[in-house]
Amino acid sequence: MTAPSPWSHAKRSGLADDIDFEIKGQELQFVEIELDPGESAVAEAGSLVWKDASVEMTTVFGDGSGGEGGGFMGKLLGAGKRLVTGESLFTTVFTHHGRGKARVAFASPTPGAIVPLKLDTVGGTLICQKDSFLCAAKGVTMGIHFQQRIMTGLFGGEGFIMQRLTGDGWVFVQFGGAIIERELAAGEELHIDTGCLAAYTPSVDFDLVRVGGVKSMIVGGEGAFFARMTGPGKVWVQSLPFSRLAGRMLAAAGGRGGNRGEGSVLGGFGDLISGN
Repeated sequence: MTAPSPWSHAKRSGLADDIDFEIKGQELQFVEIELDPGESAVAEAGSLVWKDASVEMTTVFGDGSGGEGGGFMGKLLGAGKRLVTGESLFTTVFTHHGRGKARVAFASPTPGAIVPLKLDTVGGTLICQKDSFLCAAKGVTMGIHFQQRIMTGLFGGEGFIMQRLTGDGWVFVQFGGAIIERELAAGEELHIDTGCLAAYTPSVDFDLVRVGGVKSMIVGGEGAFFARMTGPGKVWVQSLPFSRLAGRMLAAAGGRGGNRGEGSVLGGFGDLISGN
């Protein structure tokens, strides 16, 4: 019997919040979600690729989960939490109002991978980098997670505020490059480049550790700190954070276009030193 694919899922009977989905593509992926009549998916504004005509689209304040209570103030609180994590004030709810099955597809705006996670299999909560939420089954709540340690907030790569996803249904998060999932035992440590930390479960302790001596900090090219993740729990690592890709593109352009070594006092020797 073959193992189930992590890129697709078929609904199991008895699970009302279960949805069918399939992730397609390699470096530029999109997720295709299949909805039964009355089922809904919630997505980040601007992520829609296509939908069947029977799927109705409604823009709402906040995350559309209803988890903040009724009324305008509850919706405003939910929208405010999204705003401080860099997301839009609005999300879009897609509901199938026809018969049979209908499909809707959402795409990641950057090269990388879309990771499907059933929140009840990771303890009901996922802490992830800002802007990582793409879409989810309706009922997943999007909130904020504050870094308690000052040094972690300043130098941890994500700032003081990260994104917290809570619920028991499917959620789809977008990360840069290739993704690896690590299961850490109690007390086990993993050192990660601060920009490559994508997500982790709340049971994992997030702290910083110095990369080494002064020489390594100055010329090693890895910054001054690693993210130190201590188990137990799960950690997701991304190989190419978008900030790194954008930084390399800007450095290569040199602000004027062309090779970054052009016009340098060192000329070709400077290109050799910098690896160009």
